[in-house]
Amino acid sequence: MKRVTGLLIALIGLVLVSPSCTYKLSLSGTSIPPNMKTIRVDFFENNAALVVNNLSTQFTEALKDRIRNTTRLSIVRGEEADAVLSGSITDYNITPVSINATANNVAPIAGASQLTITVNVKYVDNLNKKNSFEQPFSKALPFSGDINTQEQTLIAAINKQITEDIFNKAFENW
Repeated sequence: MKRVTGLLIALIGLVLVSPSCTYKLSLSGTSIPPNMKTIRVDFFENNAALVVNNLSTQFTEALKDRIRNTTRLSIVRGEEADAVLSGSITDYNITPVSINATANNVAPIAGASQLTITVNVKYVDNLNKKNSFEQPFSKALPFSGDINTQEQTLIAAINKQITEDIFNKAFENW
């Protein structure tokens, strides 16, 4: 038993100190290459048919915050960046998901609705072009009642979900 334990310890030690082996170890699961130091996050304009005044700023800042809070990357301006995130908000849509009948044969009203936001994202990895992508990301959340009283909370929650998906696609290869 002592021999097996000693052999196992020696094998683990050899793997850990071997100069020919390189491992990317991360507690957050990110796989940002060690040579990537900077990223530029462009302003995401709102090109949706239904425009919310502060949506572009809220989304762009949510994406920057996600990067700042979970990576070692520096967010820079200008052309000299190891990676670039750009794009636009392409859809902001409120749709009914259930209809409630009303008394006296008046027109039915929406019982529950859902807010959907879609963002088209282009990620360019200037260090390794094969990691680059361009694709839409979309999330929806249901709500009931008046959108005006819940809109900012819903936007913040959807922004968090979309930025998480973008982050995972860019840095965790999901």
